[in-house]
Amino acid sequence: MTNGKMLTKKQRAVIEDLFTGGADEQHVLDRHKIGRRVYEKWQADEVFQRAFDIRLQKERRQSEVIIARYATVAAMKLVQLTDSQNPETARKACLDIINLLGPSEERPSEDPAEKTPDLSPELTSRLLTVLAENEGDKRSDQ
Repeated sequence: MTNGKMLTKKQRAVIEDLFTGGADEQHVLDRHKIGRRVYEKWQADEVFQRAFDIRLQKERRQSEVIIARYATVAAMKLVQLTDSQNPETARKACLDIINLLGPSEERPSEDPAEKTPDLSPELTSRLLTVLAENEGDKRSDQ
């Protein structure tokens, strides 16, 4: 940490509690008998900010791992939902699939002509059919 300054035990406990205690921020502060002004000073402190940001990044990475672990299952469920009897559910599932397979900020930029998702012809046809049927249902309702 900068200039040899370190977090106090209380600061470490508050950060830990904020991420694991399941309580909101004010409840954590009350539990540790920390006033709002003191906490705001901590938040302005570079060492506290850095420790908090490191913990936040760790939690985000763990969340991304969990989401990545279930991405295949979620994708399969979305494809199944395209056959839903409810046209709105099928339409939303199609749009979610298109959004998932579309260009991502994390992927390197590609040629603009190649910005379409890599969908099989069967899935593309199915998605377009569901979307067209849903659009036709909306028009006939009007």
